[in-house]
Amino acid sequence: MAGSERPIVIVGASLGGAKAAEALRGAGYRGGIVLIGEEHERPYERPPLSKGYLLGKEGREKLYVHPPQWYAEHDVTLRLGTAVVAIDPAARTVTLADDGEIAYHKLLLTTGSVPRRLPVPGADQDGVLYLRRVEDSDRIKAALRPGARIAVVGAGWIGLEVAAAARAAGAEVTVLEAMELPLLRVLGREVAQVFADLHRAHGVDLRFGVQVAELTGADGRVSGVRLGDGSELAADAVVVGIGISPATALARAAGLEVDNGIKTDRHLRTSDPHVYAAGDVANAYHPLFDRHLRVEHWANALNQPQTAARALLGQPDAGYDRVPYFFSDQYDLGLEYLGYTEPGGYDRVVFRGDPATREFIAFWLSGDRVLAGMNVNVWDVTDPVRELIVSKRPVDPDRLADPKIPLAEL
Repeated sequence: MAGSERPIVIVGASLGGAKAAEALRGAGYRGGIVLIGEEHERPYERPPLSKGYLLGKEGREKLYVHPPQWYAEHDVTLRLGTAVVAIDPAARTVTLADDGEIAYHKLLLTTGSVPRRLPVPGADQDGVLYLRRVEDSDRIKAALRPGARIAVVGAGWIGLEVAAAARAAGAEVTVLEAMELPLLRVLGREVAQVFADLHRAHGVDLRFGVQVAELTGADGRVSGVRLGDGSELAADAVVVGIGISPATALARAAGLEVDNGIKTDRHLRTSDPHVYAAGDVANAYHPLFDRHLRVEHWANALNQPQTAARALLGQPDAGYDRVPYFFSDQYDLGLEYLGYTEPGGYDRVVFRGDPATREFIAFWLSGDRVLAGMNVNVWDVTDPVRELIVSKRPVDPDRLADPKIPLAEL
């Protein structure tokens, strides 16, 4: 086939891929759409895997982006259990693992990320668990039994949410973290301490500044963790949450520009004008922050496909400028975070409310400008927080900290 007779091909049958197909049809596109995924499950959402689904509060059917009949009803060819092994940008084709080939008019990559593996002896044993796919969540859920000894390596969002689910199941939990506090790189010392206090209050054994040297075991199954100082910790299962890496192998081999993800412009267009990227894998230029950002959270996978679909259809105004957003639930603490900052990128943190009560809003400031905000057990404030970030208007830190002054009046 040539030209517009070729379909739009989406590689990655994820939330992002499914939402892109939905957005294309919603925009009136009538051409072919082929959605290809390595997993055998139809597209589903990943946040419940460490939250409601892991806790047993949500059933499997709640995970899926669309009901099974949606794809046929919307003339979307869904190829599951199918790996793409190569992209040929010159010929505009993708090659499948079974030697099949699909020609494309435009290509969207929503290949997501893969968990970083723990590079120590014994990490290949049974009972060493990672969380990315639904079957991973099933395996972790099966390990979270009353009295089970669970070691969690890494005190990031995934590690802490798994720790909370394990405690809810009655397991004994030890969290091992190389940094001095959980989420230190993400939140900074002031707010990170809130999460250390939260997990200790719920009986988690937090061990900071430690290195994992080896995972011990017997007969191919993990039984413990040996730390860098020689001490050992018994464990019935070890959950590893030390971050994710963008799945860029296909893009790199195809000659696309790759730098901490697949590099795109604000239209989510890669270095090849016929190839776009969205979600975890995209390192997209963000006009608000005047830099490229790769955001590893659900909201990007949900919202970037709307922009990608419009850009794929040649709409010149299609640009992604949403403020980064994520949420987390741990025990009785719920939070929403908006904005972007990084270590050394802000001057101070201002609290509206008392962090000790776990009911507050934290703001990260550079000078008198709000870069990011996080509401903890305080709700219906994301709109004014977003406005403070987007407007870039100067704020008085004392007024910002005063809960009697509405955020909209700052």
